[in-house]
Amino acid sequence: MSEQAGPLVIIGGHEDKEGDRAILRAVAEAVAGRRLVLATIASRRPEGYLDAYRTAFEGLGIGELVELYLDSREDAYAEETLALLDDAGGVFFSGGDQLRITSQIGDTPVEARVREVRERGGVIAGTSAGASAMSDTMLVRGAGTESHRLGDLRMAPGLAFLTGITVDQHFAERGRIGRLLGAVAQNPRVLGVGIDEDTAIVVRGDRFEVLGSGGVYVVDGSGVTRSNIAESKPETTLSISDVRLHLLSAGDAFRMSERRPESAC
Repeated sequence: MSEQAGPLVIIGGHEDKEGDRAILRAVAEAVAGRRLVLATIASRRPEGYLDAYRTAFEGLGIGELVELYLDSREDAYAEETLALLDDAGGVFFSGGDQLRITSQIGDTPVEARVREVRERGGVIAGTSAGASAMSDTMLVRGAGTESHRLGDLRMAPGLAFLTGITVDQHFAERGRIGRLLGAVAQNPRVLGVGIDEDTAIVVRGDRFEVLGSGGVYVVDGSGVTRSNIAESKPETTLSISDVRLHLLSAGDAFRMSERRPESAC
């Protein structure tokens, strides 16, 4: 990744669209008056997304807001689709199903063009499913609001804008700590990052900062001494020892390579 690469804004979902709009404001500032492409690929029914975000971004200083939607993977090769990304200052992936994002644009000219947007300094943002797709290995599904069962979790390759980290969203609201622990138990070298609603991490280089009204949970499994992830039946409850957990709020920062927070307190 070049030094001039733009930031990632990874949002836990339900970002504020009517009040202070701190997260959308950060996206708009990074777009800096250029075109913003709203990628509604994750949704099977994207009607209304463009109007809602046009209203939400009103007065924040973005340029033209255009929608990128694909009826099929074949559309990711169309010149008229690729032209939407020409000279764009950012791409915003909306919510839905993260598998639709990766299956529709993975290893296509659209994915390559999105990477070019970031390489030349543009922002790449994603909310809800769009947040999960940022990881190199993404959480697809798994039960929330209860202790994790070993057979519940499903993971898949993501777009890999963020490597060595697995992102989960709607985190506290849907009780997803169990499934994030399950993801880290499967591969303890990966950091698990759970992001609440109306909360985001803004990634620049090796560091991210927290923005918004909720919390960000960072699960570090590098010191795990024992787990039953590979030993028990699928219906068995996860058991894991010596996991480190950080809880961050607005203004806090985290250095990913060092696995250490930089608190504003």
